[in-house]
Amino acid sequence: MKRKDFTTYFKEQLQDGEKAGRVTTSTHGIYTVADDETERFGEVSGRFHYHTVEDSGFPAVGDWVVIEPYDEGRRVKIQRVLNRNTVFSRSAPGQSNKEQVIAANVDVVFVVTALTQEMNPRRLERYIEQVYESGARPVIVCTKKDLSTSLHKQLFQIEQAAPGVPVYPVNSLHGEGLELLKHELTPGQTVSLVGSSGVGKSTLMNALLEKEVQETQAVREEDDRGRHTTTHRELFSLPDGSYMMDTPGMRELQLWGNGEGNLDYTFSDIGALSAGCRFRDCRHEEEPGCAVQAAIQSGEMEVSRLKSYNKLKRERRRLELKDKYGTHRTNRMLHGPNAVKE
Repeated sequence: MKRKDFTTYFKEQLQDGEKAGRVTTSTHGIYTVADDETERFGEVSGRFHYHTVEDSGFPAVGDWVVIEPYDEGRRVKIQRVLNRNTVFSRSAPGQSNKEQVIAANVDVVFVVTALTQEMNPRRLERYIEQVYESGARPVIVCTKKDLSTSLHKQLFQIEQAAPGVPVYPVNSLHGEGLELLKHELTPGQTVSLVGSSGVGKSTLMNALLEKEVQETQAVREEDDRGRHTTTHRELFSLPDGSYMMDTPGMRELQLWGNGEGNLDYTFSDIGALSAGCRFRDCRHEEEPGCAVQAAIQSGEMEVSRLKSYNKLKRERRRLELKDKYGTHRTNRMLHGPNAVKE
């Protein structure tokens, strides 16, 4: 793997004599690390393991790491992870307040949705919010264009859910729309695919790579739900010199981070309307002169979008409190007899 994307940001973190490579796969503590010369299996060193407390501190696909070859150069020990430029994370499934890193050092995230009954604008808002939080740039890819029975309506719903985000409808099996999508690929940059199971991420990956590297399966006819074809994260080199990472389908995406300011990007339409509200601290509920409620009444905005905005805002607030006070105290603050308003 050529180091076209090994920028000054990472080079400056290396000490004299250190060698670096990039993690291309990660499975149960075994990693594949690629450098200018070759690609080798490896694992973290004992020192690394001893000093790393959080799971999010271990290498993730896309990470640049300091490596030390051993076994006559056939394997490597990972000594440390270089500071990440961007990181796409979610709250780990379950009740724990732990970060699960999905992809590291990604420039662009293709949020993939199928133009079938699977399409859910509210889920897209959640993905877009987390992409902005990661520091990457979001792009929406709408697969299975040939199966859509209301293409223009669906694209309109998607554009309303993600103002300003590029949207590309494609048919990966026949290549329709892929040439336009390729304009989002830049040599040296890394793209990650995220989305639910069955939306066609693996088929899209194969089409862009121009070869079969990912197994694909049909969705279940009775509910249009997909099977987990991709079971691990892996980084591939594309013909144009960019890199692409496929990820397993996610049943849920619990937000991570407390960057409430990113809601201003995800819900820029609500922010623009809010400037016309009579009161600067308008909650967009029953206040007189609320421009957001006026837009809902006129049909300019769906009430479900405002509900989604408020829901994500509450989640961000909970994450902020958990980070500051811990899970148990936060629960008492939000649900106890003296609960604070979010």
